[in-house]
Amino acid sequence: MRKLHLLLIGLLLVSIQLLKAQGSPDYTGGLKFKFNEDGSKYLRLISWAQVQANYNTDDSFDSNGNKNSKLNFNLRRARVLMFAQINKNFLILTHFGLNSLTSTTLSPTGKGDGSQLFFHDVWAQYNLGKDHTIGGGLHYFNGISRLNNQSTLNMMTLDNNRQSWATIGLSDQFARHLGVFLKGKFDKLQYRLAINDASSSSLDSRTAVAGGDAVYNGRLNLGSKDAGKTYAGYFDYHFLDQESNFLPYKVGTYLGGKKVFNVGAGFFMHPKGSVVDTGSALTPNLEGEDVSIFAVDAFYDSPIGENGSAITAYAVYQNSDYGKNYLYSAYGTGSMIYGHVGYVFNGDAAKTRYQPYVSYGTHSYDAVSDDRSTLGIGVNAYMSGHNSKLTLEYKNQQFGALDANTISLQAMIYL
Repeated sequence: MRKLHLLLIGLLLVSIQLLKAQGSPDYTGGLKFKFNEDGSKYLRLISWAQVQANYNTDDSFDSNGNKNSKLNFNLRRARVLMFAQINKNFLILTHFGLNSLTSTTLSPTGKGDGSQLFFHDVWAQYNLGKDHTIGGGLHYFNGISRLNNQSTLNMMTLDNNRQSWATIGLSDQFARHLGVFLKGKFDKLQYRLAINDASSSSLDSRTAVAGGDAVYNGRLNLGSKDAGKTYAGYFDYHFLDQESNFLPYKVGTYLGGKKVFNVGAGFFMHPKGSVVDTGSALTPNLEGEDVSIFAVDAFYDSPIGENGSAITAYAVYQNSDYGKNYLYSAYGTGSMIYGHVGYVFNGDAAKTRYQPYVSYGTHSYDAVSDDRSTLGIGVNAYMSGHNSKLTLEYKNQQFGALDANTISLQAMIYL
């Protein structure tokens, strides 16, 4: 018992010293417990919070016909991530938290569904030599594009492009699948591949209508033998500085800390993931339709000159086939072009730096003649890099009768 007390006191003292260091712009490594002298055995902890104030310029009404407030607050993300290894050959990662806690998801005693923490990631991995790794669990080694593997710690825009998380809630749990993955690199070419179980539950709980469009719940309706597996992969070639692929989370902007130019391509396939009813109202006949999503993208991030300014640019083309005339929420059979660009003004990295940016996306759907367009204009104020920043963004989204305008201010800290 005495040894346990001494160990806990020692960990507490280490924690205090590391937390003090995290208040500095020279944040290096964060909260890390080393279990041997060279640091090869360790436990690493990361915690972050994103809090938003959102002002919707358009009037809206609740289910009782009452007018809603235009200003609302949102705990967009509250997360804890930790990973550890006691041997360089294997590692375990655990990531939990909650998302989008608002006045409508709060509960009186904190026991409601919207208030609960849940696992985002839990996986174990084993190294196959120096450059290749195999693992399994609830993981984020996704296919399709860089944005489908986006880290939420260092996005340049206020949030990720919604249509780029192309399977979220349909075949996965919050952009994570349960399965096995293989990741690594061949010189400048990095890769990630995964075979996963598709979720038997889906946000798309609609029932297929005879002669109607596809619905994405093939696993539920056809069973796991026919519609139970998904396949994903992403490959990117690194022409300049090499990015780390130690974790799956892709960096949004390096603020000039690296000179990166990558070109990538990826896919997601779910055989018979969707279903259509080829029968009649009296005699339904459900048939599976393959879901296939492909994308190509490019990412560029580089310092400009020697005074601290930098540029970040990204572009992606994505083709999505969810089945016949599929359209549900943000998802739809069709194609998408999206891009964003930002510029960090020169300045001392130890002081506040500003990064204005603009993003634009257009998405066409087979089911309707209208295109969805999204425009974002914003600015980041980095007070200690990504570890402490404010983001102000105006966003306009147009789709059919929808013409939504939102102004958001987000405060983020991660340690």
